[in-house]
Amino acid sequence: MAYGHYAARIVIMFRPLEVTYVNRRDFLASAGPVALGAVALSDGSAAANPAAGRQAVARLSQIKLGTVYRHLDDAHLKALARYSVTHVGGPPPIADTNRLYATVEELERARDMCAKNSLTYEIVTPPFLASSHIDHEPHPAIMLADSPERDRDIESMQTMIKNCAAAGIPAIKYNMSILGVLRIGRVPGRGDATYSKWDLAEAHPATPLTRAGHVNADMFWERITYFLDRVIPVANEYKVRMACHPQDPGVPPEGYQGVDRVLGTVDGLKRFITIQESPYHGLNFCQGTISEMLQRPDEEIFDVIRYFGSRNKIFNVHFRNIRGHRDNFLEVYPDEGDIDFVKAIQVYKEVGYDGALIPDHVPQAPNDSDDDQSFAYCFGYIRALIQAVNHMT
Repeated sequence: MAYGHYAARIVIMFRPLEVTYVNRRDFLASAGPVALGAVALSDGSAAANPAAGRQAVARLSQIKLGTVYRHLDDAHLKALARYSVTHVGGPPPIADTNRLYATVEELERARDMCAKNSLTYEIVTPPFLASSHIDHEPHPAIMLADSPERDRDIESMQTMIKNCAAAGIPAIKYNMSILGVLRIGRVPGRGDATYSKWDLAEAHPATPLTRAGHVNADMFWERITYFLDRVIPVANEYKVRMACHPQDPGVPPEGYQGVDRVLGTVDGLKRFITIQESPYHGLNFCQGTISEMLQRPDEEIFDVIRYFGSRNKIFNVHFRNIRGHRDNFLEVYPDEGDIDFVKAIQVYKEVGYDGALIPDHVPQAPNDSDDDQSFAYCFGYIRALIQAVNHMT
């Protein structure tokens, strides 16, 4: 329970037309350990260690503030550290654009650049299996089931896993997407900001089908399973977590542009995590994307967090808010969406989540071409939530 609940009772209690003074001994007996941490006692024990009372009622979480860096340079990394970011991820610089993995040396340089600025390089994004539309993806073989090219690309991922282990980087984030991130445009938001929008009823795909053609659920699951069967055993051997981002957003059962997005539903994600039983196979749990899968996200998201969090399948969290529901939503600032972020962070703490909360898809504004202002706002908001949750039971 938060301190504020007791603070109003320490000196006086108000009743209509009278003031009742509370005896100090009675107060301490009724208020319990929080008061012992907040009030100086005659023996000085709690007063000498104010945290003692707090720890009696609040278990400290290990939740961190993270982000995906947008530039791997001193100025940008120092700015992230200034905003209390401690854990970062992103693509390592790869000298050969035809190579789909980073060498150990390239990973170490990126890791050391982050460490120089007091940042932990925690998760790598490879140069393929991104959240891109298949018609624009330069390395589509895995998602198109094109052999032998997909075996070559899978081998590159296996090499990336080995090299991350050698460089001491514990995780890789990837997507298994054909349609990329679906949106229909932007709408005015708070102040001069604009928000990204998806409304299935107003969506008009550029073509009836992608170059993937019709991809039903069985075909999509085959491609996912083919990849996991060859990659997760390597992740097990080298102890590198593979964090898959859900498909953003979900689409109706009949699909969109001929594609059934099997990782665009909670049931699909539940099936996904069981394909390989491994502590290194899990999710880049995008809370925004998963909220977009739900008809009542303000009510349903918390049990989804509990389901995956209690099974240790949440490897990192994209912590963003939406206004709306499945098939019709806006991406908004964290404090104005339908999801109660205070309750959400309490649930992450409840399930023992100890990874990073990462702002994502922030609103855009004029004169903020790199979204620095919006990210800074989100960093401060999330940092305050992390501090607050450590004072909650």
